[in-house]
Amino acid sequence: MVLLNLGLNMNFEHMKEISVCIVDDNRELRNALEEIISMSEGYKCVGTIGTPEEAILQIPILRPDVVLMDINLGAEASGIDCVRVLKPRITGTNFMMCTVYEENEKIFEALSAGASGYILKKTDPPRMLEAIRELYEGGAPMSSQIARKVVAAFQQKAPVAQESSELDDLSAREKEILEFLSKGLMYKEIAAELYLSPETVRKHVYHIYEKLHVNNRVAAVNKFYRR
Repeated sequence: MVLLNLGLNMNFEHMKEISVCIVDDNRELRNALEEIISMSEGYKCVGTIGTPEEAILQIPILRPDVVLMDINLGAEASGIDCVRVLKPRITGTNFMMCTVYEENEKIFEALSAGASGYILKKTDPPRMLEAIRELYEGGAPMSSQIARKVVAAFQQKAPVAQESSELDDLSAREKEILEFLSKGLMYKEIAAELYLSPETVRKHVYHIYEKLHVNNRVAAVNKFYRR
């Protein structure tokens, strides 16, 4: 898994600098992720951590905006265990699982523990940075492979027909954007599909969440598939 070869030229001028902490037991990968974040405008790496024990001690002190958390930390406690302990203590910090695992059980266990995003380590750097910013701005980014699994699970659980007045309250454009969200597309990708600016998409997503009485992509997609 090579995350370098950046080719990054992302312009986040006038955007708030997002503080990120990396938790992974693989030193080489920690260094690669740190380099990606440190070299990118609008982001700063405030810590790299290799064990769950250190994560539980240090992250409440660092209080980063976003934590990239590996699942398998090569110890008795997993990254999911860390999130379960840390999220109630630092509710303002957003946790994103950054892992090789695509199993349904791991995905839903992580989301239930308090993670708001789930991406694969093979994700290319620009998309990973976009996912970090989307998470910070209230989204729930996922790799497309993960999003498909979440969607499939919702489809299996969804009743054949169920009216939803909340969905009826959405405008045609909002329904269109919600459908793209359900397919795992990032804000920037939705913007390109609809010839809108990413900021316009963010505003639409905010109104979608408001109308559906949810605060993340997973909950919104759940309601979408229960329509």
